[in-house]
Amino acid sequence: MKKNAKQELGQKGEELAAQHLAQKGYRIIRRNWHFGHKELDLIARQGNTLVVVEVRTRTSNYWEEPKESIRRKKQKFIVQAADEYIQRYKLDCDVRFDIISIVLQPGLPPEIEHIEDAFYPIG
Repeated sequence: MKKNAKQELGQKGEELAAQHLAQKGYRIIRRNWHFGHKELDLIARQGNTLVVVEVRTRTSNYWEEPKESIRRKKQKFIVQAADEYIQRYKLDCDVRFDIISIVLQPGLPPEIEHIEDAFYPIG
């Protein structure tokens, strides 16, 4: 099955995000972990903290910053999938939800913004 341009852009962004995290001393544990139709892009460790990272990649930030496209419903899905991951692997650690926003424009270096504690579980 051939990947479309959006999938390729997303994969490139996730690879850049993983490299960015590794350079900052994070240990990548999983990529593209699925729970039903929910997906966690990157799961990493920073010390004793489990860091769940949503990666958003765009070719432009003209209409909105990539990070702004992660609405409440998507946040809720990420939290639900992270909860399942923690229960399934019987983890006892702090959890943090980060966003890595990447803009890839032809001929320019990637713009990478890492937002730690980007959102919190909503009751």
